Amino acid sequence: MNLFVSGNADGMGSIRKDELHQACAVLRVPLEQLKVLDHPNLQDGFGQVWSHDLLAKVIGEEVSNHDIHTIITFDNYGVSGHCNHRDVHHGVLKFLQTNSERNIKAWELASLNIFRKYSGPIDIWLSIFSSKRNPSKAIIINEQPWKSYKAMAQHLSQWVWFRKLFVSFSSYTYANTLDRINT
Repeated sequence: MNLFVSGNADGMGSIRKDELHQACAVLRVPLEQLKVLDHPNLQDGFGQVWSHDLLAKVIGEEVSNHDIHTIITFDNYGVSGHCNHRDVHHGVLKFLQTNSERNIKAWELASLNIFRKYSGPIDIWLSIFSSKRNPSKAIIINEQPWKSYKAMAQHLSQWVWFRKLFVSFSSYTYANTLDRINT
């Protein structure tokens, strides 16, 4: 199950949901594996603080309803520094801390420094080198980066020039480092 919050940024929640469905079609992610949450207290924006307690509750419901054993989330910086990405991280931590008896593996996407963030495919080697012999790290290598570009292009409401550059040159398009969350 993949859980996304529509956020309704600029009143475009339904448009962004449709764009996400189109991106899932490109990536061949079945819509049955996707849930888009539209919650009045989880609205997108830099001035919007999301309740970590509410996020932990929502995550707990999804884990219970779908027998989830692995969670992947943002790290404390949220990759781009977006406050809602950081809130999701804290909501996941709160859920894990209050549900420690469950056998759930949790991973966070490592935010990279500016050099590594824009090193493109070169970062595959940097990621592998930095994670060698560290069992609390996992590297996911994208064997079809053009598909990521095509999937992101489905988000027409957000597909502006700097996002096109980001997807083209960002190392996140080619490799992602996940760090194990230990609570």
